[in-house]
Amino acid sequence: MTTDFEAISDVLKKAFQVEVDGFTFYSMALERATKPAARKVFERLARDETEHKAYIMAVMKRYEEHGASSFQFDPRDPDLAEFSSEIFTDSFKEQTLGEVSELGALSIGVQLESNAVAFFDTAAREASDPQISGFYRFLADWEGLHLRTLQHLYDSIRKDSWPTEG
Repeated sequence: MTTDFEAISDVLKKAFQVEVDGFTFYSMALERATKPAARKVFERLARDETEHKAYIMAVMKRYEEHGASSFQFDPRDPDLAEFSSEIFTDSFKEQTLGEVSELGALSIGVQLESNAVAFFDTAAREASDPQISGFYRFLADWEGLHLRTLQHLYDSIRKDSWPTEG
């Protein structure tokens, strides 16, 4: 039988791994991207994942030292408007239109972020402590921002890149 401490530790370890996986993927996408706007998107996503890793590590450390009381703090609120305005640019769409590798990278990013949101949503529903559930909800929302951004970018270039018959 798993204790609450073990279950919470497992979710935090998974949260850290989600950030490692995201950083690894976005760094690889950055290396392969040739268009400046695409490079900017993947660079920002990789940087966000690095910040998220550090944040999760701090939470894990507090939890190991103080237990569930560690979740009684105001979680960092990412600047969502800044993120969106940096990523949603016309130059991204113009530069990546017809670029299959960028489209593929966005698609994989959507899947990574979607999996993370689903994991944290489930963890939030299953948590018995409202403070911990709220923290998991925060993580789901955090990843949801990346998901919505990537989905928007993917949709905007996919519909314009799709070959037409003629």
